Amino acid sequence: MEISNNAPIGVFDSGIGGLTVAREIMRNLPSEKIVYFGDTARVPYGGKSRQTVEKYARQIVRFLKTQGIKAIVIACNTATAFAIDAVREEAGLPVIGVIDPGAQVACKETENGRVGVIATRATISSGAYTDAIHAIRPDVRVIQKACPLLVPLVEEGLLHDPVTDEIIMRYLDEVLENGVDTLILGCTHYPLLRSAIRKLIGDDIRLVNPAYETARSLSGLLSREGLACTEPRNPDEPSPYRFFVSDQAEKFAEFANSILPIDVSAARLIQIEDY
Repeated sequence: MEISNNAPIGVFDSGIGGLTVAREIMRNLPSEKIVYFGDTARVPYGGKSRQTVEKYARQIVRFLKTQGIKAIVIACNTATAFAIDAVREEAGLPVIGVIDPGAQVACKETENGRVGVIATRATISSGAYTDAIHAIRPDVRVIQKACPLLVPLVEEGLLHDPVTDEIIMRYLDEVLENGVDTLILGCTHYPLLRSAIRKLIGDDIRLVNPAYETARSLSGLLSREGLACTEPRNPDEPSPYRFFVSDQAEKFAEFANSILPIDVSAARLIQIEDY
């Protein structure tokens, strides 16, 4: 079946963190349409087994394909680490995750060969960032730190709060002690803490935002595959962005409106277990 280059991109995450990836796609690829799915009924994926995450990812891919998508972005570090091969097998479409783009930039940016990674426990335990970095530069030392409290703080809206600052520094002390000059924000929630992290660590350490790097990599992928959108946007047409969730549609829309450059009037609730 021929894929239309004017079809939407499917973007999915275990919940709302992947909206940071969608935001970067909107900013950097403004001609592209997006179908976003947040698995808010089964979040977080961080405590799930690889087998379970693969099962969830396959269900989501089957749903996204009903929306006529042309490519898939896995906007979730855990799902990328555990299920990118399963997604590629299920999708039969171009697929990109958030780990390789961030790892590639970190390898370019580091001067002293010491890269820090902060992420969820599942992403850290998978070793996915270490593997991706060492595939490019085996000489780089990777210092990892799981930061499980940062996601709930972001979801509670405590982006600029003394409690959040205290917890960030408790997590980062160990990483900074190892002399890293580059730090990967290895969870899609963490770009929302970028300014707080920058304030606390100063200007000497390079921050790598995989959400932004994924949008850039997606642009290259679409160009190589001949799938970049060529259809000019008609301002009178409905929104080019559609949002679906498996639970808590109102809460999702409220959070989306707080970080996206568009107005999200609603998210549609679907029964993802049916796929």
